[in-house]
Amino acid sequence: MEGSSRQARYDARQARPPSARELERQAVRRRLRIQQIVIATVVTVVVAVGLALLVISSPGWDRVRDYFLSWSHARDSFAAIAEGFWINIRIFLVAEPCVLVLGALVAIARQTTSPWLAPLRLLATGYTDLFRGVPSIMVVVICGIGIPALGLSGVTSSLFWLTTFALVLCYGAYVAEVFRAGILAIHPTQVASAEALALTRAQTMRFVVLPQAVRRVVPPLMNDLVSLQKDTALISAVGVFEALRAAQDYQGYHFNGTPLLVAAAYFLIVAVPLTRLTDWLMRRQIEKEQGR
Repeated sequence: MEGSSRQARYDARQARPPSARELERQAVRRRLRIQQIVIATVVTVVVAVGLALLVISSPGWDRVRDYFLSWSHARDSFAAIAEGFWINIRIFLVAEPCVLVLGALVAIARQTTSPWLAPLRLLATGYTDLFRGVPSIMVVVICGIGIPALGLSGVTSSLFWLTTFALVLCYGAYVAEVFRAGILAIHPTQVASAEALALTRAQTMRFVVLPQAVRRVVPPLMNDLVSLQKDTALISAVGVFEALRAAQDYQGYHFNGTPLLVAAAYFLIVAVPLTRLTDWLMRRQIEKEQGR
């Protein structure tokens, strides 16, 4: 009853019309927001126009325009780059879930405490240190060229799968550290409470720690996935005809760099929405933590 009456009083306060002073505050806030938007828009336009004039008035602008901004070359290379970009998308779609699973498993392995699992912890630590320290393009080249050269029976020689495997190895190490940071951010009292309820270590990790950790690390995970989508272009180092390789092939044959910008535009079409989604998730996380 007390809770119901308190809720009723709260609803009654919310239903009251705002006072004259509150209406004045709201008007001032609206006016300040409009003023800030106008100032930001004007400054942005002035800076953009200034940079455009600086570039256009430079001595080599005509050569740069002919080399990078040729509509005819953009039109002619569009289809080949689109076909190559479909390979980038397929690799991203295959690698993304694999990276998440591998990263979660490695993070959990590093948080184990049993002495019987010490070799597993050492292996997980060595894996993250190795693949976070080695440049991704080196891993792609080693996997794409070195694995087929071994001639192992039953191992694929498809560059699509070998380069996907290389990207999973590289980004799995980064994502593992993101997951581990989320696990370490969970307050120890959460684990103590789970143990007080007679949950095992595995049950505590599965039902208490991991759900909270995953919610905390969604924004940084999205940033890693945006980087993964962009770094699928690294597979061009071993001759896979994805978007960047198709653009470079056209550039070398026609001596024009416009296809490079076309390939960049394809990547932006995917990266920009993912980036905005990441920003939205970060804002929502902040609002939840602040209780808004």
